[in-house]
Formats: sequence, C-alpha cells, structure tokens
Amino acid sequence: MASNRHLGRIIAFQTLYEEDFRLAAKDEDLSLDEVMNRNISRYSKIVEDKEYIDELTKGVSAKASYLDEIIAPNAPEWPIDQISRMDKIILRIGVYELYYHKEIPSKVVINEAIELAKAFGGENSSKFINGVLGTIYKKLEAEEGGKK
Repeated sequence: MASNRHLGRIIAFQTLYEEDFRLAAKDEDLSLDEVMNRNISRYSKIVEDKEYIDELTKGVSAKASYLDEIIAPNAPEWPIDQISRMDKIILRIGVYELYYHKEIPSKVVINEAIELAKAFGGENSSKFINGVLGTIYKKLEAEEGGKK
C-alpha cells in the first residue's frame, strides 16, 4: 500500500497542478472530478486506493487558501505568489497530510514531498520543500505535543 500511496500522491499532485493552472487562466470549464478521474484512468491497472486520491485531492483543493496561510510565514523570503506552482502544490499536499492525516508518520509525509520535489520541481525544490515542511512540522509538534 505504501508504494501505492506514492502513486496516489503523484496523481493528486498532477490533478492539483492542472487545477491551479486552469484556475489562474480563469478556465470556467474546470471540473476537479473530471481531471482527477482522467489522471486516475491513466494508471487504472495499478491504482488500488482511489479513495485516498479522492480525499487528498479534494481536501487540498478545498483548503488551499488555509494551507497557503500556514506555508507563508514558514517561507518568509518567498511570498506565496512567488513560489513556483510545482513547489506550492507539493507544499500544500505535505501540509495537508501533516495536519489531516495523523496516521501517516510525519517523516514519511516530508520524505514523500521531497521525492515529489525531486521528480517534478526545480534544482533546489527538494531543499526548499524540506526546509519549509520541517519548520511547519516542528511548530505543529510543539503545538500538539508530538507526532510519530
């Protein structure tokens, strides 16, 4: 299931990236379900946990502004509108999982985000993602008294 979750994060990332791009272009025909189902269908023979993809994608999409509010003070040299679209989507996924998927160990969440950054981001994306999520994790841990 773990490797399947990795694929699920990739599909969620691809869907959220397209959503963000199309929203910025003011695309009025955008259907998140349609984009997600198209992306899932590409991997239909190997995807097992479609519910996870659905929840992650819709959760991140619905809470994007809130997630950005968490990210912004933890990346003070990079205003949210100056963070690359790739990095911003990866950060949103990571923060969402840190806050809303307590059953996933934080180290796994951060490592998965770093792997997404290495695969889809720029040259320094993985370091940037690691730094921002690490800072957010430390603050969250202090607030909640710890997480795996």
